[in-house]
Amino acid sequence: MLPQEIIRKKRDGLSLTDKEIQYYIEGISNGAVSESHIAAFCMAVLFKGMSIEETHSFTDQMVKSGDKLNWKDLDGPVIDKHSTGGVGDKVSLMLAPIVASCGIYNPMISGRGLGHTGGTLDKLESISGYNTSPENSLFHKVVKNVGCAIIGQTSNLAPADKVIYGVRDVTATVESIPLITASILSKKVAAGLDGLVMDIKMGNGAFAENLEFAKNVGNSIIQVAKKFGMKTSAIITDMNQPLGNSIGNALEIKEVIDYVTGVRQESRLHKVVISLASEMLIVAGLCDSKDEGLKKVIKAIDTGSAAETFEKMVSELGGPKNILDNTDSHFESASVVKPIPAIRSGFISQIDTRSVGLAVVELGGGRKKVSDAIDHSVGLTHVLGLGEKVETGQTLAFVHAKNENDGNRAIDIIQQAYSIHDSKVEYSPVIVEYLN
Repeated sequence: MLPQEIIRKKRDGLSLTDKEIQYYIEGISNGAVSESHIAAFCMAVLFKGMSIEETHSFTDQMVKSGDKLNWKDLDGPVIDKHSTGGVGDKVSLMLAPIVASCGIYNPMISGRGLGHTGGTLDKLESISGYNTSPENSLFHKVVKNVGCAIIGQTSNLAPADKVIYGVRDVTATVESIPLITASILSKKVAAGLDGLVMDIKMGNGAFAENLEFAKNVGNSIIQVAKKFGMKTSAIITDMNQPLGNSIGNALEIKEVIDYVTGVRQESRLHKVVISLASEMLIVAGLCDSKDEGLKKVIKAIDTGSAAETFEKMVSELGGPKNILDNTDSHFESASVVKPIPAIRSGFISQIDTRSVGLAVVELGGGRKKVSDAIDHSVGLTHVLGLGEKVETGQTLAFVHAKNENDGNRAIDIIQQAYSIHDSKVEYSPVIVEYLN
């Protein structure tokens, strides 16, 4: 069997057999399949697609390329959530302790920032001492004792996916729905989950810019997950504006702490968090309806149980034991904090969310290349959203920067990213559609 013949077959729009897919994935590990083969194959899949059966086989072989976690000693359902990524998306950090407080075990394996989107691991690493790469034994212990743990991908969990994704990222093949499906589910199946809820972001700050593409991604993931016996549903959520009031690593952790302690809960962020948490409880079989799930979720927040769980998770993974107390003292602050003034009066009618995310990358809050160091202190706070009325000179957000020049560049980018008009326009609700 030759890699180029498999590529040729897919290039011509033909279906691949299980044995051909097995050869291809095993070839990544044994050297029979090179990076150039991977690049050509991914481009063929981008243009010609894969059937659900092919995608299932492709995912299964990626799972078999590494280890599979086992949670048989836990006395409850093992459920996770995965987001396709957005700007200001800190949902996982609230969600894990909330659902853990409701009886779910949530071993969450998260990633770093990609392009204009922030990464959960980068945010957690703004917490002094927090270990995002623990040994499997510690990961298992924290999930069992606390109910949740958020860490990075272990080296031998679907290792073939790491190689393929690295090639996709530099060959303009990230948007292939079969490859997206296989990449996400290979890690989730390998993580030993009982169920999964997808948060599929849609809008100008997400890779799925329109509803049709978002629905196609969601339905593909649900259909393939069912072939593994993993109960899965999806919620399409709006990303035509940043989520929450802050963007940037330490700044978002502070917003998470304010959220779980009840100090401040931005309305759109709150809606996404409680909707996903309720859906996770339904998938877990711990409630029968969205309303019942919402009541349990809100109780976990209001009683302080979710905040206690968050603090315990942070502590057991090496972070401060008292992160909820005197929160600011646990984080570095940016040297420069400046208001970003509106250039005219009116209603905020459109936000170029991608540009807002890239502004934070330019500040040092994200990576332009893999080797870049992150400045956890920089970003934006008090970010205004769509539909808000502003006067000329009113603050659209505060920029947190390491120096004046960086701050001024960010101000220019954000001012250009905000469109302000005389009349108020309709904009998408944050919960767009449920899929199951």
